Amino acid sequence: MNWATVPIGTVIRSSQYGLSLPAGPDGNIPIVGMKDIQNGRVRIDSKVCVNLSEEDACDYLLADGDILLNRTNSPDLVGKTGIYRGNGKAVFASYLVRLVLDRERVDPDYVIQILASESGQRNIKQLATRAISQANLNPTTFKKHFQIPLPELNEQVGIRDVLLAWDSAIEKIERLIALRARQKAWLLTQVIAAIGQTTKLGHFLKQVSRPVPKPTEPYWALGIRSHGKGTFQRFVKDPSSVDMEELYALNRDNLIVNITFAWEGAIAFVKPEDERCLVSHRFPTYEVNREIADPIFVKYIVNCKAFFSQLALISPGGAGRNRVLNKKDFLKLEVSLPPLAEQKRLAQVLATTDLLIEKETSLLAALKSQKRGLMQKLLTGQWRLNITTTLKE
Repeated sequence: MNWATVPIGTVIRSSQYGLSLPAGPDGNIPIVGMKDIQNGRVRIDSKVCVNLSEEDACDYLLADGDILLNRTNSPDLVGKTGIYRGNGKAVFASYLVRLVLDRERVDPDYVIQILASESGQRNIKQLATRAISQANLNPTTFKKHFQIPLPELNEQVGIRDVLLAWDSAIEKIERLIALRARQKAWLLTQVIAAIGQTTKLGHFLKQVSRPVPKPTEPYWALGIRSHGKGTFQRFVKDPSSVDMEELYALNRDNLIVNITFAWEGAIAFVKPEDERCLVSHRFPTYEVNREIADPIFVKYIVNCKAFFSQLALISPGGAGRNRVLNKKDFLKLEVSLPPLAEQKRLAQVLATTDLLIEKETSLLAALKSQKRGLMQKLLTGQWRLNITTTLKE
């Protein structure tokens, strides 16, 4: 059994544009903007306010259960929606539309689950009109053409409660991942600050070169993502499209740098699966002297913001490809390096944190996938809940 669908406008009592007023920290009432709509919820930023008399604010005060819709923004952000759940005073900006629902027919939390879902956002964006860098959603078009499934109200509440349970689990995992990331960044900062003494990279890094002729058959090339996000492999189907006649082989745990984008944090260690890949002369390669430095510890040291700043300083020139790393200056850079035993202990702590983040990220992806599957079944009526109670007035 599939639920009947109706235009969302049939369950909206009223819609209203927000206020166009200058905002800042000195106003007397918070005003909600697009940035305050996060994960289907409306957050209040008490530092962004407008000046309004009680009489003028009255018509724009948010009420519990109101839904805000972003009607004008970039194509990625137009249609973003959130529900206001609170009792604090706040108004909303002009590029947002307040939707007041008919609560005798729909539950607001049920509706926001549909609007804020991946499929809901995709359908909303399809209704928007686009300019070069701006998109606009006409509320009348939205109310007429956006369809929602409409089971009985008690069924809506049951579906809402199931989906909110998944939301709660997702939010907890997201908070945990964010906390671990902050702990890791704090620990690394404390490690660097506590060591005090610094060592030049050239003290424990040695540049190596393993030239090989350019393959005549398709091969795998290795690239480096910016901002310390590791390596990626690229399949070169036609070697004749590569201008260079000589490439370079890699060994696991080699440190490689993209001299063109080093200023953007394009530095990484070679993983075991990367050994089959080749690089050009734009990727100088270094071996770590393991009697002095632990490669895992060095990986954390060179993938932090402080080190990226140093890379930027030795990459003179303009933006983009005009900023080329000076390889001689690279080995002169200094980093904090404790005794080898301490390096290994700290590397183990940091690696354990990364492993936990990786596992929790996988769990987060699984929960989101489960929720998408639940929505597909519940919102179409393919799965029915065992509703044993009825709503009371």
